[in-house]
Parts: sequence; C-alpha cells; structure tokens
Amino acid sequence: MITLYTYPRSRSLRAAWTLEELGLEYQCQHVALDKGEGQTSAYLAHHPAGKVPVLEDGELTLFESSAICRYLAEHYGNGKLLPTNAAERALVDQWLSFIVTEVEQPLWTQAKHTFALPEDKRVPAVIPTAEWEFQRALGALERRFQGQETLLGGDFTLADLFLTHTLSWAIGMKHRLPEPFLIYHKRHTQRPGLAKAGEREQAAAQ
Repeated sequence: MITLYTYPRSRSLRAAWTLEELGLEYQCQHVALDKGEGQTSAYLAHHPAGKVPVLEDGELTLFESSAICRYLAEHYGNGKLLPTNAAERALVDQWLSFIVTEVEQPLWTQAKHTFALPEDKRVPAVIPTAEWEFQRALGALERRFQGQETLLGGDFTLADLFLTHTLSWAIGMKHRLPEPFLIYHKRHTQRPGLAKAGEREQAAAQ
C-alpha cells in the first residue's frame, strides 16, 4: 500500500491529486505540522526538513512534490500525466521546472513573510517585490500560453496539475490573473480527482 504523508492545503495536495488521477490505492497519513509533528526525530527520518509531502511505496521513500508526482506518473501512469515520448516528456519537465522555480517561488516568499515563518523572522518589506516577481513570471508564461486547454496543447499532464494548484495559491492570495488563466484554472479544478484528493487529506486530518 502506498502511504502519502499529508497536511491539508499544502503541496501534498499535488501528490494526492496525482494518485487520484492515476487511480491508485493509497492511504493518507496526516502530519500535524501546526503541532510540531514534522520536527520529531521519527518524521525527520522521512523528510530532513520536516515538511510534506512524503511518499512511501514499498522500500522507496521520497520527498519533494515534483519528484513524487513524476515518479508516480512514470512508474504507474503508462503515459497518463507524463507522456512516453521523450520530447513531450521533456516539455512536461520544462514546465514543471518553470512552475516550481519561477511561478510558485514568489508566492511562497509572500506566504513565508505573511504567516509561515516565525513572526520575528518575517520581513514584510519583501512582499511587494514577491508580488512583482509573480506578475513577471505570469507575463513570461503568457508568452507561451494563449488560452489553450492544456500547456502542451494535448492531454492533461503533470504540468497542468502543478500550474492549476499554483494558480489556486495565487487566487487565495488575491493576485490578479488574466482571464485566460482564470478560465484554465476553473476548467481543471473541476476534475473529480482534485476534489477526491482534498477530501482524503481532510479526512486524514480529523
């Protein structure tokens, strides 16, 4: 049985969503990060930074959402979420890298200096810069995205899953999004796998 260590409304949702899209059996193990469970010696043996997600699949233990999702799609997907064609797979990897390093990071900087870091470590003065960086990344994305249904123009892939999740963060932070991205986001958040993943994470937290 695959075990996914989760915390609601975090990056672990990406991994749970991937598992749902692939139709895999798994169990969610809630990690109460707000109560310090991520910093216990037992959990640090799974993730050296005490974060989520962590995936256990047999003898394999993985952390980092992009590595987890890519492993699941490559190992179990048979072309679903991650193409078998090398060139198309490289395009998915290209977008995954761009989303995680360019689109998500300003949002995470904003989150850290708003609520995630200890209060005495927050620097509110960096927030406007983070907001500017996000809009700049969005502008770069617009140069390659003109409202098509998916980033690669074909099937829904991990790139779309990650971008949809990241845009949800942006919307939650009240960022302005161009209309094509709002339509794109609404389309993919209606996928049943996302709702099921959220429900599984919430149930594990009860």
